[in-house]
Amino acid sequence: MAQPQTASDAQAKFLSGSLLRHITVMSLTASVGLMAIFLVDLVDMIFISWLGRDELAAAVGYAGAILFFTTSFGIGMSIAAGALVARALGQGDRQTAKRRAATALLYGVVIGSAFAALVWWFVPELAALLGASGDTLTLATGYLRIILPSLPILIVGMVGGAILRAHGDARRAMMATIWGGLVNAVLDPILIFGLDLELTGAALASVCARMTIAVMSIYPVLRHHGGLDRPRSVDFKVDFTAIMTIALPAILTQFATPVGQAYVTRAMAKFGEDAVAGMAIVGRLVPVSFAVIFALSGAIGPIVGQNFGAGRLDRVRRTIRDGLVFTLCVSVAVSAILFVLRAPIADLFNAEGLARDLVYLFCGPLALAWFFNGVIFVTNASFNNLGHPFYSTWVNWGRQTLGTIPLVMLGAAYWGAPGVLIGQAVGGLIFAAIALLLSAHVLRMAERGECEADAHPYQRQTRQISLFGLRR
Repeated sequence: MAQPQTASDAQAKFLSGSLLRHITVMSLTASVGLMAIFLVDLVDMIFISWLGRDELAAAVGYAGAILFFTTSFGIGMSIAAGALVARALGQGDRQTAKRRAATALLYGVVIGSAFAALVWWFVPELAALLGASGDTLTLATGYLRIILPSLPILIVGMVGGAILRAHGDARRAMMATIWGGLVNAVLDPILIFGLDLELTGAALASVCARMTIAVMSIYPVLRHHGGLDRPRSVDFKVDFTAIMTIALPAILTQFATPVGQAYVTRAMAKFGEDAVAGMAIVGRLVPVSFAVIFALSGAIGPIVGQNFGAGRLDRVRRTIRDGLVFTLCVSVAVSAILFVLRAPIADLFNAEGLARDLVYLFCGPLALAWFFNGVIFVTNASFNNLGHPFYSTWVNWGRQTLGTIPLVMLGAAYWGAPGVLIGQAVGGLIFAAIALLLSAHVLRMAERGECEADAHPYQRQTRQISLFGLRR
């Protein structure tokens, strides 16, 4: 039974108040949690760099591309869970929200376990495909085979965090990842240096962090948000379609990024392990520097979902507009900081030669190009929550194939290793423009009543408003 509207109002907190404030609070709290994890990854790279072996840093670079591939599955399931829970809350149906949270969680763990086992078996072949060989291949394989079995645990944490954000509980979602980051940060030096386990120690610390995040994400759902419903067999059948309608394209969307990154890694491998190590440093800097932008999709999604479920399309449109403004401000501010600190950052990693050149390039003009990736994140959130998740899939796959492969090839041919990163950045600009056009199209479809919120009837908006809030 759906809850009365008064109960819904208490749960669907994004139906009123300043949208820019909601975006800012959700993004900043989510980014703090993400940054806790990303900072630990960065510290891992610093520790490993201090060991003085280029093959260790390169192994982490290859492993990172494969881990991003597996993590993409969890991101897809969390997007589905967050969208469906937020819509149900916007409609005032708390029982459906609890049931779909439970079914999304169970489907994620079961399917994620099978996926992790498959990747674990083919780890050497996947790492070799990326360009790893010799000692680097051996190190990357050992590192990954410790972490991969914990993928189902990570999925529990990611889906739990999405459920919390759908309820507007960004603080507890943030604290779960902060606790995970603290556990990892404490265990890293003990295992890497104290017990002399090197990469094995870093992998074990990551597994413990994933376990912490899972516990700290699910506990608040059970304690503060009514828990999880106990689905019947018929519920699993009903929810499977709703979940996979969003999760499948979301997973495919996320898979595009590691596929594109794999090609970039392979292209960079042609310039030697120094180039791969430099790219690995940049790969660790990106999520720490732009954690707020990484958090945007998960932060804006519940706001769009709740207002879409309630039929507030005017607020949906303003959410997307304010999200783009927020992205621009963050991109400019972070790029300025990176430019000022580019030399100390390179020194921190003992980066020399080509590796240092790549760090300087990222901390210069290429950091500004992250605005275009942010545009894609914002529009993807709108696609996933407005009933057109495959638009996210098309945009991301286009970005990571047509917007990466030919441009990286051209960049590498003209400018060598730096050209690999330049070509990748140019692709972001092109597909950000395409994503904006598609987002405007989807919003017009929603206003005409051609987007479904779980077959929940909502009032068609009588006013036609452009992407930037101007009356048509």
